[in-house]
Amino acid sequence: MAPRKLTIATRSSPLAMRQTEMALAWLKERLPETEFVVREMSTTGDQQSKWSLEERGGEGLFVKELEEALRSGQADIAVHSAKDLPARQPEDLELPGYLPRGDVHDVLVVREDVQQLRFIATSSPRRRAQLKGMYPCAVWSEIRGNVQTRLKKLTNGKAEATVLAAAGLNRLGLFEWPGLVFKPFCPSQLIPAAGQGAIALQTRRGEGAFLEPVLDAETREAVETEKAVLAGLGGGCHTSIGVYRAGKNVGVFHEELGLKNYTIQGNGEALKRLVDEIRSDLGMEALDDE
Repeated sequence: MAPRKLTIATRSSPLAMRQTEMALAWLKERLPETEFVVREMSTTGDQQSKWSLEERGGEGLFVKELEEALRSGQADIAVHSAKDLPARQPEDLELPGYLPRGDVHDVLVVREDVQQLRFIATSSPRRRAQLKGMYPCAVWSEIRGNVQTRLKKLTNGKAEATVLAAAGLNRLGLFEWPGLVFKPFCPSQLIPAAGQGAIALQTRRGEGAFLEPVLDAETREAVETEKAVLAGLGGGCHTSIGVYRAGKNVGVFHEELGLKNYTIQGNGEALKRLVDEIRSDLGMEALDDE
């Protein structure tokens, strides 16, 4: 029997390609009879590098073209940064799972000549909302581009500092940069985005079952919890809400709530109770049973 041949769709940025290489290595080891072909694609978010993600409502800008490739049959699997995915999946697509999660924390990157931080560039409302408490006098601006581009913008004086995901820096081998200082935050200091540090695999609905046994169950449980909380609070991947599950603890940041920790026991009904508890703390009604 000829080996099964599957096409993997990915963004063409350096980080996306590195994450696809990781996914390929993981799948080839566990599905040796399957042949994989990579299809590089450019998304709207990549093409419109001058857009303000906050003004445009950045949800889906980095995934739409990959999802259309799945729908049209141009691809069988799409590789995503889980934090870029909307809180809810389209009805015709599914997420069979995730690779083991990388580092979830954020890193403050500061020019080494800066004595008192006053000018921070970030396109993330979540990061800005949390950092305002740490740097109340700072002036804020947006910054776009891949990881290397943002680091170059800092050294060229675009801003004094920015914030990047540790997972992306680590995957690119960027542990230092001339003229810059890397200062990691603990997840308890700066709550990450839902799904941060996780690499997600997406397929057409009903076609991903063969992937589930070879992907990471612990990461899936954590990310599904985080995305469910995000959806339950009406947030998307470019909102000021942060959610991070580690074991039974779920840390949540919301501008009206601040930073608060919750406990979850199990999934299913336990997850609905968690979402309703957070909504109650925000003065919102409980979700209707679906």
